[in-house]
Amino acid sequence: MEQRIIRNARLAGLCAAAARLGVELDRQMLTILEQAPVIEPYALVRCATDAGIRARAVKLRWKDLLGLGQSGTPTLLLLEDGGAALLDGATPDGSSVTLSNPLVADAGAAQEPIDEFRLQGMWAGIAIILRPGRGQRIEDAPLTLGTLVREVLTEGRIFRDVALATFVLAFLAIAPPLIIMAVVDRVLVYQSYGTLTLLFAAIIIIIVHDTGLGYAQRILLAVAAARIDGRMSLFVMQRLLRLPQAFFEKHRVGEISHSAFAVNKIREFLTGQLFRAALDLVTLLIMLPVLFWLSATLTWFVIGCSVLIALIILAFLPALSRAHARIVAAEVAKGSTLFETIAGMRTVKVLALEPKQAEEFNLRTAEATRARLDMARISNWPQTLTAPINQFMTLGLLGIGCLMVLQGGDATSGSLLAFFMLAGRVAGPLVTIASMTQHWEEAKAAIYDAGLVMNTMPERPSGQVGMRPIFRGHLQFADVTFEYPGTLSPALNKVSFEVPAGTFVGLVGRSGSGKSTITRLIQGISTGYSGMVKVDGAELREIDLRHLRRNLGVVLQENFLFRGSIRDNIAAGRPGITLERIIHACRMAGAEEFIERMPRGYDTFVEEGSPNLSGGQRQRLAIARALVVDPSILILDEATSALDPESEAMANANMLRIARGRTMLVVSHRLSALVDADAIIVLDRGEVLDMGPHADLLVRCDVYRKLWLQQNRTSGMKAVVNG
Repeated sequence: MEQRIIRNARLAGLCAAAARLGVELDRQMLTILEQAPVIEPYALVRCATDAGIRARAVKLRWKDLLGLGQSGTPTLLLLEDGGAALLDGATPDGSSVTLSNPLVADAGAAQEPIDEFRLQGMWAGIAIILRPGRGQRIEDAPLTLGTLVREVLTEGRIFRDVALATFVLAFLAIAPPLIIMAVVDRVLVYQSYGTLTLLFAAIIIIIVHDTGLGYAQRILLAVAAARIDGRMSLFVMQRLLRLPQAFFEKHRVGEISHSAFAVNKIREFLTGQLFRAALDLVTLLIMLPVLFWLSATLTWFVIGCSVLIALIILAFLPALSRAHARIVAAEVAKGSTLFETIAGMRTVKVLALEPKQAEEFNLRTAEATRARLDMARISNWPQTLTAPINQFMTLGLLGIGCLMVLQGGDATSGSLLAFFMLAGRVAGPLVTIASMTQHWEEAKAAIYDAGLVMNTMPERPSGQVGMRPIFRGHLQFADVTFEYPGTLSPALNKVSFEVPAGTFVGLVGRSGSGKSTITRLIQGISTGYSGMVKVDGAELREIDLRHLRRNLGVVLQENFLFRGSIRDNIAAGRPGITLERIIHACRMAGAEEFIERMPRGYDTFVEEGSPNLSGGQRQRLAIARALVVDPSILILDEATSALDPESEAMANANMLRIARGRTMLVVSHRLSALVDADAIIVLDRGEVLDMGPHADLLVRCDVYRKLWLQQNRTSGMKAVVNG
């Protein structure tokens, strides 16, 4: 394995820290980062994360540093002058830490003990902490209720504190009614002003504590929900980014968006309805003994009415679940229509499809409205049936309680008043617990919806780091057969060819002959092929995907530009790339001349959908973006089709210059762009018919000669017409 000398202290330190975990970092990423004047912490974290290491940049205090030094956790301190130091250890008494200079080869000679005062003069407190990757992280685990419960339980301390606060609040809620009972039965009867003062002082103390604990409980719940929401959002995004391209080609944007947002519904169920029901159950278990102590007869009456209300709600739950499913389906269809219209707005305008899209959206909206009305009608019935029971319970308590007081039993006016105050806190939790079935059905539906996206097999497990060879550009296909799902014939059928490193190769053939499929296989986008695809002797399935794609430059027929400056678009995904490299890439792509004519040059803002750029300008920027990292393999898939004749001529003139020193595969219907290629592969119906230079193919390959003559005749006829 080749050794490379790194002269940047932060990069050298990161490599040394990663080596302590037995991990080697991506060479190309190191090369790109080394060109930056100052390497920011986020770039170092990303470089380590790409290698399968758990890394994070944190602000540490002295005592945190001592703990890390004593535990031996690989830690890189970022110094204020742009340098870095490795944390090698800490003294047992906490007086100093041992640091080493990562640029010094002799680790023992580089170590130096430093106390807190000296360290403060050179270190701002930022450090990169590295830990080995886990066996199965949450982004690898299948999305089930258990997975999400485990994620929620990571905030177990907060929920424990909330439960403790709820327990105390339940006891505080019992105290005021009992104090009121004492006022009615003792103070009013015996006219004891001292007792009245004492009781009201107790009430004030209880109110203060109740208010403080209630505030703390709500804040803790908000903090826990915010943390879980943040992790769930990252989880969803990571899962989406790791899905294969074929998934996005088969599913509508509206479906994917709905499935992604379904995770939030599950979180709301776990930290909202379910947790509140658990808290209500705690309150109920504390309240019931007190109610039975006040009056067993009235308590059984309240429980009976509450159970009757719960049974009515349970009876309507199946119908409510079906109605909710219809609402979800209607909203997904409505959202898909909206997303599709926005994404294809240019086509809608060009073809004057506004009335058609408006009509379709109206129909989807009507379906969603009907579904919601059906849900409202069904949910109205349990509310209508339980309302008189609630009223009957209130009047029954009043009647039975008054009768018991008048008959001179154990019940008193004060105990009846206290019971009234506490009874409302019992009926509510019973109904809430009963209605959990509905929320559970909705959560199950959300888990199913989210699973459609989140449980799709990713391209590679997140912790898996494959081979990272040094790419020269040697490609080899050996008996490769590939078939798209749902098709009757293979897209590639026992395709074999070899492309030496540094070769300019063209791919030609009729539409559907397999040209783009070959490029998709090389990029690792299409998988499930039989045979062997090798890059510099390494089988494609064993190569780390990120490493592979970082060494590829790809330009498609339709290229997406992100919202941001031209400079940011060209440097996308390549932190630390210099402006000189960007300008050089734009010069090679023929984009420099139009960028320099713009008022803000490379800082020109590209709007969403890039409407402020022509198709040819977008294409040239895409070529520059592919060239900016000097890839060893460059793939141009109909990359010049959107260019005007002048720009295409310029791109073709630069083709040999662009291809110099790298392997270049060019898919093109315009054979004139491939005349200077070292070799041209002729494909037909997924098979390789011939491979050779342009002149040889004209002589021996009938399909190629026919395509060439068709294009030249067309050009000749155009010339005659124009003349």
